[in-house]
Amino acid sequence: ADASSLRSWLLGEDADPSIRWQVLRDLADADPGAVGAERARVATEGWGARLLAMQTPDGLWDGGVYNPSWSTPEQRAASPGQPWTGTFHTLKLLTELGAPPGHPAVQQAIARTRDGARWDDDPFFAGETEECVNGGVLLIGSVYGVRVDAIAERLVTQQQPDGGWNCDRDRGSVRSSFHSTICVLEGLLAYEHATGGTQAPRGSVAGHLLERSLFRRATTGAVVDPDFLRFSFPTRWFYDVLRALDHLRATGAPPDPRSSDALQLVGDRRRSDGTWPSENTHPGEVHFDLEDGEGRPSRWNTLRALRVLRWAGDDVEL
Repeated sequence: ADASSLRSWLLGEDADPSIRWQVLRDLADADPGAVGAERARVATEGWGARLLAMQTPDGLWDGGVYNPSWSTPEQRAASPGQPWTGTFHTLKLLTELGAPPGHPAVQQAIARTRDGARWDDDPFFAGETEECVNGGVLLIGSVYGVRVDAIAERLVTQQQPDGGWNCDRDRGSVRSSFHSTICVLEGLLAYEHATGGTQAPRGSVAGHLLERSLFRRATTGAVVDPDFLRFSFPTRWFYDVLRALDHLRATGAPPDPRSSDALQLVGDRRRSDGTWPSENTHPGEVHFDLEDGEGRPSRWNTLRALRVLRWAGDDVEL
């Protein structure tokens, strides 16, 4: 596909503002004023506005903090996935859509959650026990101006000897999980951006993933999980190569040679029409779909793949 047709698709009138503003910023080199104006629409139109409107005055989405009020352990055990409609998952999705922190509707939503949502005894922004969840709370709080210093400090102390994190640490795990590590890394980076401070040794943390080429076992070089090579959005708490590369891009550091296999993989997954497909959609109840279906062209994956390849030096123009 030529750049003009790809641009028309990514920036078309049927594209959500949450995609359009990131395309303008990351691929089209648009004027910051135009980027900001498009981002402001996320709070008033499309997916962002729909999600904000679903919050209830008690600060919750679907009646629950992590799982919705209707979800029972028995129901989750019988389901192929988990519900994604609770407060934590909805707020995390709003950060990914780029709902503007300064907009009154967003500020009201965050204030409601801050004042009303609780993990059992603790307020929402105090976090809970699992590192992957706390990485998400750290991300949300950092993006939306809530003080989450205690979570950042706790996560730094919970780093595993091999440089990453694992939600099973309290159950005896001494090895890091790709899933937990990427969730914590995203939260720490957002906290760093919000505070101007470095809360984790970025080199050693990045090294944990890069020493494994972002998808291989350190011991044998084998692919850790075939799903790491399939790109999904929303990513939820799951790791994949595109998510890892997009995080490394967001740090502002140049590409590391150890990411070359992963970058090659992303380039190879591009289809002849210039797009990347929707893959590995994580099953479970959602507020509404953000893509046209499995295997269909994905604006989200195409946006993220193109900006990663551009960061790596490919000639990407829109």
